[in-house]
This record gives sequence, C-alpha cells and structure tokens, in this order.
Amino acid sequence: MGWLVAFSLKVLGSAWDVSWHFKWLRDDLAPPHLLNSVGTAIVVALTIIHGYTGYGVDKTALRLIQWGTGIFLVAVPLDLINHRINGLDITSWSPSHILLYVGTFFMIAGVIRGWFVGGGGKLVLGVFFVFFLENVHFPEQHQEYGILSLKAWDNGVSYAEPILQQFAADQMGSAINRQMMVNFTLPVPDWLYPAYAVVAGMAVLAVARMMIGRFGAATLIAGAYVGFRTLIWPLLTYTDFPPSAVPFFLVVGALCVDVAFLLGHPVVRGVVGSVLVTAGVYAALGAQSAVLGQVYGTLNGLDDLLGAPPLMTASAVYAGGGLMALWLLSEWFVTRFDLRSKDQPIEARVMATATP
Repeated sequence: MGWLVAFSLKVLGSAWDVSWHFKWLRDDLAPPHLLNSVGTAIVVALTIIHGYTGYGVDKTALRLIQWGTGIFLVAVPLDLINHRINGLDITSWSPSHILLYVGTFFMIAGVIRGWFVGGGGKLVLGVFFVFFLENVHFPEQHQEYGILSLKAWDNGVSYAEPILQQFAADQMGSAINRQMMVNFTLPVPDWLYPAYAVVAGMAVLAVARMMIGRFGAATLIAGAYVGFRTLIWPLLTYTDFPPSAVPFFLVVGALCVDVAFLLGHPVVRGVVGSVLVTAGVYAALGAQSAVLGQVYGTLNGLDDLLGAPPLMTASAVYAGGGLMALWLLSEWFVTRFDLRSKDQPIEARVMATATP
C-alpha cells in the first residue's frame, strides 16, 4: 500500500509537471515538484524499511529498490545544478532528466520483483506495471504537449506565459518567432517519438504479459494508463493549463502484444509479435496524426485530444528491429530468472485434457 501511494503521488505530480513547464517559468518549489517530493519521501522511508526488515523483498528486489532510489536521489541535485547553470532545460530528454527516469525504472522493477516472488496478486502486479509504463513513456510527453503548443502558436494562441517565451528565446539567442517555438516545443528528431514508443513502451507490455500470464493483460495495462491520461486532460485544460495529445495508439499496440502471445514458441512469438506490434503502433499513430490534420483549425477541442506528434514512418524498420531484439532478450530473461507466470496457458490445458 505504501508503494501504491508513493507511485500514485509520483504519477499525479509528473502529469501536472509537464503541463506546468509548458506554461510557467521553472520554479524549484512549483506545486507539481512538491507533490513529487512527498512521494519521494515515502519511497525513501519504504526503502529503509525494506533494507532493515527484509520484509516483502528478496536480495535482488532489495538491491534494485536501493539502487533505484539512490540513483533518483543523486539525480535530483544534479538536475537542480543543471538548471542553475543552463537555465531552462528545453527537453525532457536531457541527461539529468533521464537519470531520474532510470532511477525510477530500477525502483519500480524492484517492487515488481518483490511482489512477484512473494506471490502477490495479479491485479496489483498489473497496477505496478501501469506505473512502470508511465515512467518509461514519460519523456514522450514533451512531444505530446509540444505538438499542440506549436499548433496553438500557428493559430495565434500562446499557451506559454510571456516571461517563459522570452526566457526561452534569450537562452536560444533568438527572437520570439516560430522557429524558436519549434525548438522549444519539438526539440528532438521526429523519428524518436514513434521508435521509442515501439521499442521501450511495447517491450514493457510484452514483459508484463509474460509475468502476469493472462490474455488481455497488456491491453488492460495500456488502457489504464491511457484512461488516466484521458481523465486528467479536461482537468488540466479547463484549469487553463496546456493540453497534450493522448497516446491512444498504445492500446492498439498492447492489443497486438496480447494477440502475439497466442503463439506458443517464444522465438516465433518474439519475431512475429515485433512485426505485428510495430505495424499496429505506426498505423494507429498515423491515424491519430490524420485526425489532427483534418481538424487543424479547431482549438481546445477533440483534435487536441486525438492529435499526435509528427510521425516519421521510415523509422518503423529500426523500431521493429529494436523491439525484436528486446522482446527475444526478455523471453530469455524472464525464463532464466524464473519470472514467467506459473499460470498454465490454455493451449497446454487443452492438450493435457485431450491426451491420455
């Protein structure tokens, strides 16, 4: 329960944080940072309790939690120093930010392992994987907010306060113009968003499906995350914070992951599943982009909810290859370290019933 509360505060704070930074000049004591800090304090307390008592973890889970918490705590002051030296951190993909995600990655991985080896229920395991997916997908929100902020600029509306625009322009040595807004809202290559979503996001869902062992697990996890993003969308938008595109395409990719697990052989599943998932994600992302293009002139409407960052379809080949490598590695990993669900697959039950 402690970890669920801590991760919930982290998700709420981080969801607000990205929108906040697209509107206001950065502040160390901004409300989203304070909300995250409460979650971090709970995490530190839980890490100490696990280390002292050994309760709820094995050695591997404890080390993952300790290393993850340690990396996160080191990353916080490094990020503050980075902002003191460099002013605005234009992208969520910066080294100091990535270190925060890496720390959280190991932290949640340790909690998932502790819960799994302790025989915890699949429902809570699925919830932990929702938090895991949120952390992995978090840097992608820069493009999800950025594309709509740029669209608003093109339509004569600015979500960012003048002081933030001027600060960003001064840092770039530029006037406040469209090129400056492009550099601020979409500072990374167009191929990164879809490729990362396929390689990292879908790999998380594939591992979740292996460990939970139930058809539909990946779809439910992605659906829960997308549902959360959909629910907070009006809360942020109607309180005058910038909106973001919602990654509905993740649900399509997750469904493809579940379908791929109908294949029994791990290698065949990894190869065929990677192709199927990559095609599904890029097709769904293309559909979202098409919706944005069709209703481009409407502001703060359905187009904002369904829009998507720029899509570079040529990156699909590399994204699919990366996912295939990671999927096959994950199949080996969960088997080697006994992390695969003990639930007997339905095809095995049928064979056992039919065979004398």
